[in-house]
Parts: sequence; C-alpha cells; structure tokens
Amino acid sequence: MLIFVYGTLLRGESNHPQIADARFVGSARTEPRYELADLGGYPALLEDGDSAIDGEIYEVDRVLLTQLDAFEEVPSLYERKPIALIGGCADGYVMARARANGAPRIKDGDWRAVVRRSRS
Repeated sequence: MLIFVYGTLLRGESNHPQIADARFVGSARTEPRYELADLGGYPALLEDGDSAIDGEIYEVDRVLLTQLDAFEEVPSLYERKPIALIGGCADGYVMARARANGAPRIKDGDWRAVVRRSRS
C-alpha cells in the first residue's frame, strides 16, 4: 500500500523513524484541494481547501500500516483516506477540520519550510 506523508514522518523530521523501514517511492504533491494546519509540533492535512501540499510517498506492508495507524491515533485523531496527488493517489492521514479550528494555515503547503523557519 502507498502512504503519503507530509509532516513529522518526512525524511529528516522527528518521527521519520516510524516509517524509515518502508520503501521510499518519491516526493509528491497533492492536487490543490487541501489545507495544511500548523498545530505546533506537527501539521494536520485538512480536506476541502485550495492548497497543494508537499510530501513523500512510501510503500508499506500491513504490519507497518497498522503501526502507523496506531501512531497517528486512527480514528480518534486522524483518519486514513485516499489523497489526490498530482499524477496519482495514495492513502494519507487527514484530520477533521473542527479539530484544527483556530490553527494557523501553512499557505505554501510545505511543513519543512515551517520547521526551517523555526530553527532560524
């Protein structure tokens, strides 16, 4: 199964060890129909927006998928849903919009840019 990640699971980010054993497929960008909310230490992908989100795709097996679902607190915090990517589709972790009310939006859809700014 293919998983799209966009935040702390990205290569070089704090939670990448959770997915590091999966096969990296490549970088990806969503269709411009999402929003990325900054929840402080991690982002949340929201549906029904107008931004394209940067991320990476990994191929995971069922065991790792179960571990990732638990890590992402599916279904209480996130839901795993199909994500429309430019040139394809992969599952990803989506947060209900109501949970991210009031959180600042990351207009350029790039979590790594937020992390770089916070480190400077």
